[in-house]
Amino acid sequence: MDWIGEVQLKLKKKNQVLFAKDSAFLQDVMVLFQNQNHRVMALWAFDLAEESVEQLKAKYPDEKRPRQALEAARDWACGKIKMRLAQRKILDCHAFAKETVRKEDAAICHAIGQACAVVHTAGHAIGYPVYDLTSIVYQLGIENCIEAVEARKQVYKDKLLYWSQHVNMYQGEWAEFMHK
Repeated sequence: MDWIGEVQLKLKKKNQVLFAKDSAFLQDVMVLFQNQNHRVMALWAFDLAEESVEQLKAKYPDEKRPRQALEAARDWACGKIKMRLAQRKILDCHAFAKETVRKEDAAICHAIGQACAVVHTAGHAIGYPVYDLTSIVYQLGIENCIEAVEARKQVYKDKLLYWSQHVNMYQGEWAEFMHK
């Protein structure tokens, strides 16, 4: 079954999340993830999360939790704060998702949370596309999202390749655990 069929089935079942981690559509992205170190994955996640934070800021200018989650994740990655504080900020971002009535905005909040959690383990990385693509489908509708979803998937790959080639140009510091 193609990804459109999978998404249509999930919509029919009223699933909140429209893409699966093990979706055939995302397997090429997963393969790229497997070949990256933790710092590359964190930079990739921060880059994409920044876009999502800005997207939400345009709709909810007074809402600070998505930005705070991203800033906390960055601070955690460089050793300025401990995991528990960052985790609290990430959970607060997920809480905002539960408060919003727009499914596409809730999905973006969850995408940000997943991106921030990449600092804990790179395994969270696939959560960003799962939720980000879900948001696109909710925003545009299944009939109008095909081109946008496929283009967005290419952005994930392009940004990953960029950060894999430019990780050493990053000017920030890394916590010891990010070197493993």
